[in-house]
Amino acid sequence: MSDVQRFLDRLNERSEARRGEPTWIAARRQAGAARFEAMGFPDRRVEEWKYTDVRAISRTDFQLTGSAEFSQASAAALTLPLDAHRLTFVDGVFSSALSDLSELPGGVQVQPLSQALEENHEAVGGPLGRLTGVEFSAFSALNTAFFEEGALVRLAPGTVVDKPIVLQFLSRANEAPVMSHPRILIEAGGRSQATVIEHHVGEEGAANFTNLVEEVMLDRGANLTHYKLVESPEQDLHVASIHVEQCRDAQFTSFNITLGGGLVRNDLVSDLNGQGAEVTFNGLFYGQNRQHVDNHTLANHNAPHTFSHENYKGILDDRAHGVFNGKVIVKRDSQKIEADQSNANLLLSDRAQIDTKPELEIYADDVKCSHGATTGQLDEEAVFALRTRGLDEATARGLLTLAFAGEVMDQVNLDAVSERVELTVAGKLPERFHLAGLVEAAVALNED
Repeated sequence: MSDVQRFLDRLNERSEARRGEPTWIAARRQAGAARFEAMGFPDRRVEEWKYTDVRAISRTDFQLTGSAEFSQASAAALTLPLDAHRLTFVDGVFSSALSDLSELPGGVQVQPLSQALEENHEAVGGPLGRLTGVEFSAFSALNTAFFEEGALVRLAPGTVVDKPIVLQFLSRANEAPVMSHPRILIEAGGRSQATVIEHHVGEEGAANFTNLVEEVMLDRGANLTHYKLVESPEQDLHVASIHVEQCRDAQFTSFNITLGGGLVRNDLVSDLNGQGAEVTFNGLFYGQNRQHVDNHTLANHNAPHTFSHENYKGILDDRAHGVFNGKVIVKRDSQKIEADQSNANLLLSDRAQIDTKPELEIYADDVKCSHGATTGQLDEEAVFALRTRGLDEATARGLLTLAFAGEVMDQVNLDAVSERVELTVAGKLPERFHLAGLVEAAVALNED
C-alpha cells in the first residue's frame, strides 16, 4: 500500500459519519483528496522541502480519534497560567470540559468550528479556504480533505478584547499514534484589537501528527497580535500553514516560538494588500537531540506604503537541525515600501546544523529593503567571565544563550510565555529579580 493510499483509506473510514454534511464541504473535501492524491507527499527534490524529510509522517499509520478525554490535573499542568478566554482541543477534538468562554465580551465570537458550521455553515463557507486552498501544498490539500474541527474567532468592528484568546491543542500519549487536521479561521473587523495565543503541548510519550491550516483576515485598521507556541513532546509531528490577509492600515504581529516537537514545519504568509498595512514576524526556535524545525515565511508587498519587519533567532544543540527561509516579494508599482529581515543562529554543538536562506524579490524601484543571516557559537571568553562571578558553567551558558534570544523575547509581553522559553532554553536559573541584571551583564560581555 502506498503512503498516500494509507491516508486516503483513513479518510474513507469517516465517509458514513459525514454523509449529512453540506454539499460545499463534501465538494471541497473531495477536491482536497484529489489534489493530495495527485501531489503526494513532498520529497527533498521539491525546492520548498529541500531540507525537510517528511517520511516520519508519510510512513506512519496514524489513526483517527473521536475522543477528547484528558484529565483535568494533566491539562492544568500543561496549560499556560493566564487569565484568558480558552478553547481546548485534545488530539484535535473539542473539549468543553477544558474550555472557558464564560466571560467573552460583546462583539467577540469564539467557538469550535464544528459548532459554527452547525449553526450557520454558509457564513463560514465563504471565508474558509479563501486564503489557503488545496493548491498551496500537499498538506493544505490533506487538511481540506480531513478537516472536521478547529476554531472560529470573529471580532466585530471596533471591538477591543482585553484578555488573550487561547487556542490550546493537547496531544495524548495514545496506544497508537493519531492524526488531526484542525482548521482555524480568524476574522477581525475594522479597528478591532486582540491577542490570540495558539498553544501546542502534550503528554510525555505522545507521538501524534497535527496538520494545521489557519487563515487570518484583518479588515481596515485591525490590530492582531498572534502567538504560536509549540511545546509538543519530542516524538510529535507538526505541520502548519498560516495565511494572513491585511487590508489598509491593518497590523499583524507574530511571535512564532518553537520549543518542542520531533519535526515542526511552519509556513507563514502575509499578504499586505492595503496602504499602511504592517506585519512583524518575530521568531525563536530551539532544538535539541534530533529535533528538526523548519520555518518558511513570506511577506507579499502587494500595495505601496506597506511595511514588513522580520527577526528570527535559532538555537540548536546536539544533532538538532534548523531551517529558515524568509522571503519578501515587492510587487510592481508597490513603491515606498520598507522591508527588513534578519536571521541569527546559535549552534551549541558541533553536530547541530542550520540551513538559512533569506530572499528579496523586488519589482519596484523606490523601496528600502535589507536582509541578512548569521551563524555562530557561544563566546567562550564570555562564559569564563561569568564563571568568575561565581556562576557554574551550565548557568553561565544558559544565561548567554538566553541573552542571544533576548532581542526577540524583549518584545514578548506575556510572562507565562517568557517563563516557558527561559526554562527550556536556559534551565533553572537564579531568582527572577536577579535575572534581568545577569542577562544584561551577559549581553555586555558578549558585545565587548
